[in-house]
Amino acid sequence: QVQPVESGGGLVQAGGSLRLSCAASGRSFSNYAMGWFRQAPGKEREFVAAINWSGSSTVYADSVKGRFTISRDNAKNTVYLQMNSLQFEDTAVYYCAARNRLTYRPETTGDLYDYWGQGTQVTVSS
Repeated sequence: QVQPVESGGGLVQAGGSLRLSCAASGRSFSNYAMGWFRQAPGKEREFVAAINWSGSSTVYADSVKGRFTISRDNAKNTVYLQMNSLQFEDTAVYYCAARNRLTYRPETTGDLYDYWGQGTQVTVSS
């Protein structure tokens, strides 16, 4: 199993950028699809982006497409979320999740992920 740990959150002005990192302890990180989800106050958790085990396939929510980029470095057991052109609506706690599947297309449904991090707060000031 793996244990994801997020970092890189913070306060940023609208239009700015942040890069989140998710370091996953444990073995066989390259066997896991990785996803980013977020939850804003008073709202349900929502999918943001996901990447398959090899990095050859990525999926994005429509709300972040063209602004966010997910990537991974299997040698470092780390997945990243580069967030550009941040908007006030991006304010949320961002969670990293791992799914032990070697499928080509990563899943966008949170319930299918096996392991979750504690989250990192991203606040965008307008």
